[in-house]
Amino acid sequence: MLKPLACASVCLFLFLLLCLLRGGDFLQHTTNLSDVMEAQIGHSEDSIPAYPCTLGAHRGASVDHLENSYPALTAATQDPRYAFVEFDVQYTKDGQIVVFHDKRLLRLFGKLATIGNSTYSELLKATDGQITRYEDVMDAVDKKVNIEIKSQGNYEEDCRLAEAIIRDIQFRGREKDLMLSSISSDVIQYIKAKHPSIPTGQIYWISASTYLPFDTLTERLYRKFSETQADYLMLHVANLRNIEDLLNLKPRGKTIMFWDFDDNMYLVRQNYRDRLWGTSVLTDFWQRLVYKFT
Repeated sequence: MLKPLACASVCLFLFLLLCLLRGGDFLQHTTNLSDVMEAQIGHSEDSIPAYPCTLGAHRGASVDHLENSYPALTAATQDPRYAFVEFDVQYTKDGQIVVFHDKRLLRLFGKLATIGNSTYSELLKATDGQITRYEDVMDAVDKKVNIEIKSQGNYEEDCRLAEAIIRDIQFRGREKDLMLSSISSDVIQYIKAKHPSIPTGQIYWISASTYLPFDTLTERLYRKFSETQADYLMLHVANLRNIEDLLNLKPRGKTIMFWDFDDNMYLVRQNYRDRLWGTSVLTDFWQRLVYKFT
């Protein structure tokens, strides 16, 4: 019969082995910052460590499928490369929440109709059935989600939309799967004030520091970002040119994400605080060990 100390050692070994096997799963949706920089801007900096980056699907698997479409989002859910799925939501004229990025159908469907001034049935007809409702997407997507509140400049509507998404996520019992993001700093501040436990992302496309990598400009960007109280700073990959300043000046407890116009989002894991929403510090620490030694 095993002695208590030996028994404890065996249990610990089995636990660590199980963690190793489970921790290895995340490697299939992990890359590193050097590879991201090489792929996106054509070069990487030797002075920057190869921080792991968690990969998400921007507007779903939008290279192989129409962005934000049901096929794109379900394909991203089934693809082991992606740890999370990002998509955009907005209201139709009749109060349906649809998954669509632009204000108009012009870019994707060559039509002038706007989402907010069209009913869901009108949009279905105009898109040959390719526009999809949020509820249908959430029934199919079982990964973590980064949902962008697609602001059209109406603060009350933005807040109402955010509340509708939060209520639905709570009803589904999927609070740990949710991050809400927006280009509107007002709606991000509203969410943090009303629902402080929900992770949020503040989106910037480009700023002065994107092409002028001066400390003062990056510090100004971070001051604006900090005012929103967002958890994730979301930037276009053009900002990788300023990655050294962004990493060196990043406020404590905040995380950087990059997105491109294809189907990629990258969550940079500079330290143990930079983790995918809804995961624990312990889980992230173990994954970092697995990433380093496998």
